[in-house]
Amino acid sequence: MNIGQLARQAGVPIDTIRYYERQGLLPEARRGANGYRQYGPDDTRRLRFVRRAKELGFSLEEIGGLLALSDARGADMAEVRRTAEEKLGLLQQRIDELVRVRDALRGLVQACPGHGSLEDCPIMGALAGERP
Repeated sequence: MNIGQLARQAGVPIDTIRYYERQGLLPEARRGANGYRQYGPDDTRRLRFVRRAKELGFSLEEIGGLLALSDARGADMAEVRRTAEEKLGLLQQRIDELVRVRDALRGLVQACPGHGSLEDCPIMGALAGERP
């Protein structure tokens, strides 16, 4: 199949395929006699793998590691689990930080009457470092 067909089957833009090839996440495509890239079912599976891993928050570097594990025949799944557990821990840290930021901003919004002079605005004061 050509690059456009691969893009449709995998649900990604053509430029993404080219980028992933440059990053080494997809093998460089074979070229037909006409010079066009030629792809097969393995390329579709690999591209879907990359797309789904991105959706779960894995970086391209992490995805490269997962693909290397996938390519290693007979490898144990313990390394995949460890990688996923690390990602889960990092996501939880980000969630905890976002909850902290949300709660702080919620408190500032609740403290702001929404009218009057900016000099008395608790949001502006907090951003300027004048209030906790």
